[in-house]
Amino acid sequence: MEVFLGFVVLFACLLVGVRHGGIGLAVVSSIGLIVYVFIFGYKPGSPPIGVMLTILAVVTCAGFLQTSGGLTIMLKYAEAFLRSNPKRITIYAPITTWLLTVLCGTGHVVYTVFPIIYDIAIKEGIRPERPMAVASVSSQMGISASPVSVAMVSMAGFLAAANAPFTVLNLLSVSIPATFCGVIVAALWSYRRGKDLENDPRFQEFISDPENKQYVYGDSTESLIGKSFPKSYYRATIIFLVGILVIALLGNMPSLLPHFPNAKGAMKPISMTVVIQMVMLLLGALMMFLCKADARKVGGSQVFRSGVVAVVSVYGVAWMADTFFSNHMALLKDVLVTAVATYPALYALCTFFTSKLVNSQGACVAIIVPMALNAGVDPLIIVSFIPAIYGYFFLPTYPSDLACINFDRSGTTRIGKYVLNHSFMIPGLLGVFTGSCVAYVIAHILF
Repeated sequence: MEVFLGFVVLFACLLVGVRHGGIGLAVVSSIGLIVYVFIFGYKPGSPPIGVMLTILAVVTCAGFLQTSGGLTIMLKYAEAFLRSNPKRITIYAPITTWLLTVLCGTGHVVYTVFPIIYDIAIKEGIRPERPMAVASVSSQMGISASPVSVAMVSMAGFLAAANAPFTVLNLLSVSIPATFCGVIVAALWSYRRGKDLENDPRFQEFISDPENKQYVYGDSTESLIGKSFPKSYYRATIIFLVGILVIALLGNMPSLLPHFPNAKGAMKPISMTVVIQMVMLLLGALMMFLCKADARKVGGSQVFRSGVVAVVSVYGVAWMADTFFSNHMALLKDVLVTAVATYPALYALCTFFTSKLVNSQGACVAIIVPMALNAGVDPLIIVSFIPAIYGYFFLPTYPSDLACINFDRSGTTRIGKYVLNHSFMIPGLLGVFTGSCVAYVIAHILF
């Protein structure tokens, strides 16, 4: 009975907290923490300090990338790619948004791409819902394939803390091809979804009003193509990309890392969590000195603000969850390990719906992965279902999905009458299901 009541407290805090955003989730989690410690008598768990510091280092670097203009260069080349074959925008758009997220570690860059996708689609007579909905989904799928995303940094940190034999490159070798396959399948399904604009009575009725027609077909965005940017912008992009390659190299070749004696006196390589922190901060310093990035503006950049919110969110929700799970670990081991060993897909389902519940892949990882590792779940199962940490498209409440609906002035990207029949549902399910299947196969072949 006590376990059930404790879970009700956890669920209630998550349900209330997500309505107030990431920081709101953190402070509401404190209510659950207080209830656990002072009423249930639980011993307080531990917040993931190492993971939080790593996230801070990553978002600081990303903030310097945006402030130095490096992100602008990435968007310039993304637009050039999209406009190179406008008739294939339904395929090119999700690939582009996925890749931008993989490189930048945040799906928030998609907001700057939506106007470009819409502009190309509407001028080509393509139903905007086709490329835009799948592009929104793909931008979030890229998070679990990015070496600098909060979710993947957190997962790598938790696995390292549990001495699981998976490097950063091991995780990426599974998540990158798996999520890319999911993106392609979702894009191919989207290629002919919905009625063509000329055959859509709802759309034709809307544009029968000249004012609405001008609203739909008017210029939507200012192109970056042909614009000149300072050389420092390009240097910042190169510095950032080289830094990602260095992290991947060091993660896969521990022999290159400094070695120090552990508690038993054996020489062990320095933790990759610490390496990521150092390299990310170094990249920020290089961009500040070599690219004239104004450090005072980093704190106001969009990616930095979003990242700091993620840190606070992970802090609160992970602390609360660890307190609950650590005090019932014996029961969890008996139930969870047996269930997952028999039906591995149960772990994926649990992860998927937790992601929806907390509306964050980073927060989902902070709750599920430590709990699963402490309960004795095989780390291979965790790696096998990396794409399943994205489930918040299930209800169309995530900012990128809402922004996508607003950017589609044709009204074809929308929330359905029954809520669940929205534009993102089938692309999301196809992407995550395909990605999880591919990840499971790759992980079991490689490891």
